[in-house]
Amino acid sequence: MNRATKPSRGRQLAAACIVAAGFCFLAAIYSVSLTDANAARRDFIGYWAAARQMVHGADPYNADAVLRLEKSVGLGQLQIKLTPSPPAGLALILPIGCMSAKNGLVFWMMLQLACLAGSIGILWLLLGKPATRLHLFGFLFAPALACIMAGQVGVLCLFGITLFLFLHKSRPFFAGAALLPCSLKPHLFLPVILVLLLWVIAEKAYRLIAGFLVTLAASDAIVTFYDRDVWSQYLAMLRAGGLHGRFAPTLSAYLRWDIHPQAGWLEYLLTAIACVWAVWYFWRRRRQWRWTNEGMLILLVAIACAPYAWITDEAILLPAVLLAVFHALASRRSLLPIALFAAVALIELFCDVRITSWYYTWTAPAWLLWFLYATRLPSIANPTESLSSFVDRA
Repeated sequence: MNRATKPSRGRQLAAACIVAAGFCFLAAIYSVSLTDANAARRDFIGYWAAARQMVHGADPYNADAVLRLEKSVGLGQLQIKLTPSPPAGLALILPIGCMSAKNGLVFWMMLQLACLAGSIGILWLLLGKPATRLHLFGFLFAPALACIMAGQVGVLCLFGITLFLFLHKSRPFFAGAALLPCSLKPHLFLPVILVLLLWVIAEKAYRLIAGFLVTLAASDAIVTFYDRDVWSQYLAMLRAGGLHGRFAPTLSAYLRWDIHPQAGWLEYLLTAIACVWAVWYFWRRRRQWRWTNEGMLILLVAIACAPYAWITDEAILLPAVLLAVFHALASRRSLLPIALFAAVALIELFCDVRITSWYYTWTAPAWLLWFLYATRLPSIANPTESLSSFVDRA
C-alpha cells in the first residue's frame, strides 16, 4: 500500500509544482507585457476605480471622480466604466484599490485563472473523478475566456457556484458563504434566489442562509468602514439613472428596445415570468430536487431571461454545460451540438467581436438548449446511467 501511495503523492506534488510554475510564468509575462493603458481598455478599470475610491474613503459611484481616475491611466475617449454592483459585496474588489492599474490587472487576471482552474477541478471531483479529460473543455469555454480578457467578475461567481454545488450537502454554512461573489450581480440570479429560499425552508437548511448572511454582513462592514455613506451613494447612482440606456445583447433588451425603449420595466418582464415559472417548477420537483440537475436548469433560464447581461456573465453557466456533457456521454448522445456552439462562440470572441454586440444574443439560449437536449429529451439509447449517478459518487 505504501509503495502505491508514494508514487501517487509524488505525482500530485509534481503536478502542483508544474501548475505553480505555470502561474508564475504567466504572472511574469503579464507583468512585462501589460500597462496601465491595457487596464483602462477593459471592464476591469471600473472595478479598479471603484476600489481606489473606497480605499481613499471616496464615493465609488461618483461618475465624475471615476472618470477622472480612469482617464488618468489611459481611458482616452472610451466610455466610462462605472460599476453597478451593490456595496455589500465590494469587499471582494477592495485589494485592487491598493495597487496601480497595471498591477491590479495582473493580480485580477491571475485570480480569475485560479478561480477558473479551481472551478474545473471541483466539477471533476463532483462528477466522481471520471477517467475522461473532457472537463478540461472548461478552459476553452468562451464566456469564461471573455470574462478573463475583460477583467469582469463572472469567473469569481463561477467559483462560488461550484463551491456551493460541492458543499451544500456536507458543509451548508460554507456553501452559503461561497455565494458571496454572486452578490456583485444579483440581477442575474433572481429566479435562483427565490428557489434557493424555498429550498432552504423545505430542507430546513438554515445554516446555508446563515453562512451567506454572515459573510455578506462582514463584507458590508468592511466596505462601510472605508466609506460610511456608500449605500446612500449607491442609491443616488440608481436614482440618477446610472444603469439606464445601456444596451446588452439579451432577449430582455430586445424586448424593451423593440416595443418601448423608454420603458425600463420591460427588461424585467422575462425575469418576472422566469421567477413565476421557477417557483412552480421547484414546487413540482421539491421532493427530488438536485442543484446539479434541476438547479442548473433554473440558472440557465435565469441567465437567458436576465434584464441585462453580457457573454462574460455566462461564465457562471460552465457547471451546467459540463454536467450536461457528462450526461450526454452517459446517455450516448452526440456531443456535436455543444462542440458547434462552443466553436462559434470562440470564433466570435477571437475575431474581436465586441461583447456588447448583438452577435452574442444567441449564446445564453444556446447553452439552455444544449442542457435540455442532453438531460431532458428522451434517449434512443435508453441509458442505465444518468447525470445524478455521476454526482452521487462525489
